[in-house]
Amino acid sequence: MNIRLATVQDMDAILAIYAYARTQMKNNHNPHQWGDHHPAMALLLNDIQTRQLYLLCEESAIRGVFAFILGEDPTYQHIEDGAWLNERPYGTIHRIAAAKGAHGIFSAALAYCERQVDNVRIDTHADNHIMQHVIEKAGFQRCGIIFTDDGTPRIAYQKVINTL
Repeated sequence: MNIRLATVQDMDAILAIYAYARTQMKNNHNPHQWGDHHPAMALLLNDIQTRQLYLLCEESAIRGVFAFILGEDPTYQHIEDGAWLNERPYGTIHRIAAAKGAHGIFSAALAYCERQVDNVRIDTHADNHIMQHVIEKAGFQRCGIIFTDDGTPRIAYQKVINTL
């Protein structure tokens, strides 16, 4: 699977993937994490402009999308019911979603991120049991609870990649 930066020209495919992801979340008893409109167009355009929105492609088909942000995430400054594994510089995976029928999106995105940094963080909603399973299966450790910009809680995870 090829990974490349997203462009504004990719927006129709990106929006379709996120619409499908929101439907899947609702169908799997997680209607609140992204609601009906997250991620917002302005957020996606900012991700594109700041070169932190990535696409996973097979041939010319866009199969997945994710944001990968290097540096401190403001929502991760305060954590409850636990602690981060370390305070070293990290990258954060946000807004990851797969197209209908796509497989291996999380693994491919994580492999890309692990080539960039040796310290990765991610969070998900308590109702997103599928994502919790995928995150934990990938070797992330549950660290505690963080709160998003709108004050809603998320389960926070971190993975430290062993670089001998």
